[in-house]
Amino acid sequence: MYIRSRVLMLLATLLAGCFFVGTFDPEGQQEKKEVMTMHALLGVMEQMHLRPVQVNNEFSEKAFDDYLSYLDGSKRFFIQAEVDDLAAFREQLDDQANDRTLQFFDKSLDLLDKAIVRSKMLYESEIDREFDLATDEFFELDSEKREYARDEEQLRDYWRKTLKYQIISKVESRLENQKDKEESEQKTLEELVAKATEDTRDQYDRWFDRMEELRRSDRFEVYMNVFTQLYDPHSNYYSPKEKEEFDIRMGGKLEGIGARLTRDEDYIKVSSIVPGGPAWKEGNLEVGDLITKVAQKGEEAVDIVGFRTDDAVQLIRGDKGTVVILTVKKKDGTFKDVEIKRDEVIIDAAFARSVILEVEDEVEKVGYIKLPMFYSTFDGGNSCAHDVAVEIEKLKEEKVNGIILDLRYNGGGSLPDVIEMSGLFIEEGPIVQVKSRDEDPQVYRDRDEDVAYDGPLIVMVNNISASASEILAAALQDYGRAVIVGSDHTFGKGTVQRFLDLDRVIRGNSDQKPLGQVKITMQQFFRINGGSTQLRGVTPDIVLPDQYSYVEVGEKEYEEALQWTEIPSTDYEQHVYTLPDLKILQKLSAERVRNDTTFTMIQEQGMLMKEMREQSRMPLNLEAYTSELKSRDEKLERFDNLMRDDIPHLQVETLASYEEYIQTDSTLIARHDAWLKQIRKDVHLEETLHIMKDLLQYDPKYVKHSIEEEVDDH
Repeated sequence: MYIRSRVLMLLATLLAGCFFVGTFDPEGQQEKKEVMTMHALLGVMEQMHLRPVQVNNEFSEKAFDDYLSYLDGSKRFFIQAEVDDLAAFREQLDDQANDRTLQFFDKSLDLLDKAIVRSKMLYESEIDREFDLATDEFFELDSEKREYARDEEQLRDYWRKTLKYQIISKVESRLENQKDKEESEQKTLEELVAKATEDTRDQYDRWFDRMEELRRSDRFEVYMNVFTQLYDPHSNYYSPKEKEEFDIRMGGKLEGIGARLTRDEDYIKVSSIVPGGPAWKEGNLEVGDLITKVAQKGEEAVDIVGFRTDDAVQLIRGDKGTVVILTVKKKDGTFKDVEIKRDEVIIDAAFARSVILEVEDEVEKVGYIKLPMFYSTFDGGNSCAHDVAVEIEKLKEEKVNGIILDLRYNGGGSLPDVIEMSGLFIEEGPIVQVKSRDEDPQVYRDRDEDVAYDGPLIVMVNNISASASEILAAALQDYGRAVIVGSDHTFGKGTVQRFLDLDRVIRGNSDQKPLGQVKITMQQFFRINGGSTQLRGVTPDIVLPDQYSYVEVGEKEYEEALQWTEIPSTDYEQHVYTLPDLKILQKLSAERVRNDTTFTMIQEQGMLMKEMREQSRMPLNLEAYTSELKSRDEKLERFDNLMRDDIPHLQVETLASYEEYIQTDSTLIARHDAWLKQIRKDVHLEETLHIMKDLLQYDPKYVKHSIEEEVDDH
């Protein structure tokens, strides 16, 4: 209620006249609508963003650089003289915004249109050449390491190398694929090159067609988002059409593979994976993956670099039961084919569920609760806090010795549910502080004095655990109520966004409406100890290595992410459970990890991923290119079976009540069996069970000797 009241109050201020835009004549309606939108957008950002930035020369310079990256980040259109021509406006974008002009935007589109025509001409002349695949030369894949072409001839050479790289990669792939075919079915190198050239031509013909179909409104939306992204990475402008598509994407109508996609420069990026969907069950598609190609099984792949998001989605979606193959660029820079069988998203797979875990002759009866997301309004009005409470009661009836709550890959969700869920493990008390701009922080509390579970508790997180997951982990860590185990940090998203309709900023019934909406960051989460979860996330008490230990993942990836801050702590205490000295748990875990060959390989894989990510220069000689790929494959091959085998002695027991429930549906049985299969291969969960054993062994209620002495002994 407080948030809504503040929004209405600020909107009333705007409507009172400080952003009044007068009536426009009917001529030049498109540009006038854009000017109105820009002025309203920047006004709202200035008045309502959590941490507004000054719209000055520094703002203008950053906006220019980001916009140029959006227009031609791959450096395939402009030559340096045109970049210099645009750079004359580098310090003027702020002035033009204040003066309500779009001179720079208009000029950029004029130059871009001409540059696209020229690049198409260069492409068409170069694709017809006979490429020498034995010449020793290289192509730099990372556009940030390349300069803009100094002139048209250097741009022509860029296109020659681009096309040659595409042809070589296709030829190499087909040579690899035909190794297992009968000799009579194999194609000659000349035939493979001819086919690769034809497919590359089709690919770029379609790509240039899409470039030519881009509307001014598409470019304007990008221009506005350049401005919003300078405030923070989670504030965005949505045109009326894009907002409608956003609502559809978020409305649960997710058919196909069960993943949400967004545009990241020329790429289609996986922004989230829906628990219970086909991609989630298949397991190899990850948040942050860049989709480069889409193939229907048995058909040729379509290169989708440069595709509009909606066009890419049309290729990825399909009928239930059909198979799509996505070629993705992973965070380490390697490429991987991910095969996914399309299906409807099974919502109940996102619900909380539990099993009992044991490690034979070592750890007995530990309850394990998996929570993929903080849901609140699924069919039947389900609440994740209520469901977790139910799972706790089931586990208590089984007399478990401890509980592990798994929040890995949980991107967050309902704030009321995370507050209620945190309260299951403590008496009444504060859970999180929420601060708006220029306002005192609000303390959100659990007001229920009942405690659902008062025993040993471990919370598992990783660097994808975000938002609500971070709130719960931080609160239980601050209270000293649970041991937090996982990656070196959680995601680090500690901000709250709200949608605001720009039409409400404009007085009267202007014929320029609708203007669209802005998703704006208006609040920040703070721990009860006063620190923020923003940027730094939550640092676990016990850190376990994973394959992304050496790759930057999370909020830190965003250049304009809001910085970590702190406010005064609030009073908090709990008398439910006292953790032992964490130093001994950390020491014992570190010793096991150090002596575990699987964790050693995970760390080696992480270092190799970092190394490969930095290698972006590829040979344009077919033999050398094949050799380079073979070398990379050989390096990665030793990790192929990592975490694919069942862990010896790890036992998983399904609760009797759930066993009875799933017998009514064969699909439920299949999904449950697939989940159990994942658990049996989970080395991080196995180590967490050993940590639970240590937690039980050194529980202060039962240990009569000094913990400090135990630390010394080890």
